[in-house]
Amino acid sequence: MRVMRSLVIGIFILMTAAALYFARAFFMPVMLAFLLALTLTPIVRFLKKHGMPEVVSATLLVLLSIVIFAAAGYLLSGPVIDLINNSYSIGQQLTERLAPFRRPLERAMDLAHQLEALTETSQEPGVQRVAVAPSGMLSSAASNIVEAGTAITIVFVLSLFLLASGTLFYEKIVQSFASMTQKKRALRVVYDVEREISHYLLTVSIINVSLGTVIGLGLWGLGMPNPLVWGAMAALLNFLPYIGALMTILIVAVIALISFDTIAYALLAPAFVVLCDVIEGQFVTPMVVGRRLEINAVAIFIAIAFWSWLWGFVGALMAVPLLVVIKVFCDHFESLSPFGNFLAAQQSMAIEEEPTENNHKS
Repeated sequence: MRVMRSLVIGIFILMTAAALYFARAFFMPVMLAFLLALTLTPIVRFLKKHGMPEVVSATLLVLLSIVIFAAAGYLLSGPVIDLINNSYSIGQQLTERLAPFRRPLERAMDLAHQLEALTETSQEPGVQRVAVAPSGMLSSAASNIVEAGTAITIVFVLSLFLLASGTLFYEKIVQSFASMTQKKRALRVVYDVEREISHYLLTVSIINVSLGTVIGLGLWGLGMPNPLVWGAMAALLNFLPYIGALMTILIVAVIALISFDTIAYALLAPAFVVLCDVIEGQFVTPMVVGRRLEINAVAIFIAIAFWSWLWGFVGALMAVPLLVVIKVFCDHFESLSPFGNFLAAQQSMAIEEEPTENNHKS
C-alpha cells in the first residue's frame, strides 16, 4: 500500500511538472499575478484601515506598478540595447585589458588553435560550409512581443482583481468546511499564511529596491557608465540568492575594467558591490525578515535550477518566493512539517534537543 501511494505521488509530481512546462504561457503570468497581489496586499490592508476602499487602493497600486514598470523599461531600454549591440567590442576590450594575465594560458590557447586548424584541413576538398540564415525572424519577434504583452496584461489585470476581491477567497474557503471548529482553524491558517507571505514579499522587495538604489548611487559616484542599469540589475538579480549577487559583481567588474584607466581603480566598483551585498545579506535581511523564513542553500540552488529550466529567467526569479510560500504552508500543517523542516536553514529545536536528552539519559 505504501509503495502504491509513493508511486501515485511520483506520477502526480511528474504530471504537474509536465503541465507547468507545456502550459507555461498560462501558469507563468498567473503565478506572477498571485505573487504581485501578495506583495501589495499589506498596503491595501493598511489603506483600508484608514478608510480607503479596497477597489480604489488596488486600482491605484496596480496603476502605479504599471507606471513604474513602463518608466523603468523606457529608461533602461536604451542603455541595455547599446550594451547588447556593443557586446563584441566589450569582449575585445576586456581581452586586451586582461592580456598581461593571459601569458600562462597562451600555450594552451595556441594548442587549441592548432587542433582547430587540423580539424578544418581534415575536411574533404571541395566541401563548402553553408550557413543557413534563420527565416521568419520578424514574424518570430512579433509573436514574442505579442506573447509578452499578453502575459504582462494578464499579470496586472489578474492582480487587480485579486487585490480588489478582498476576503472573497477566504469566505469561499471557510464555506467549504462543515463544523465551526474547522472553519475557525481554516480561517486562522489562511490568514496566517497570507500575512507571513505578504510581509515577506513586500519586505524583500523593498530591501532589493533599496540595495539597487544604493549600488546605483555608489557606482555613479565612482564614475561608472550607466549606473541606473547596474542599480536596476542589482535589485532584480538580488531575488536570486548567491547567484544574483555573483552575477552582479562579475558584470560590474567587466564593465569597470573596460571603463577605467587603471585596474586598481576599476576594482573599486565590484568591491563596493561586494560590500553592499555582504551588508544586505548578513545584517539587513536577517534583521528585518527574521531567521524563521530562511531557506537552506541546497534547497535554493535546486529550486533555482528547476524553475529556470521550467520557465527560464522569470522562473528563476520566482524560485525563492515560491519556496517561501511552500515553507509557510508546511509550517502550518503537521503532516507537511518534515518537508518544511528540510527547507529551513536551521534544524528545528526538537531535532536539536533530542541528542541532549539522550546524553542526559546516558
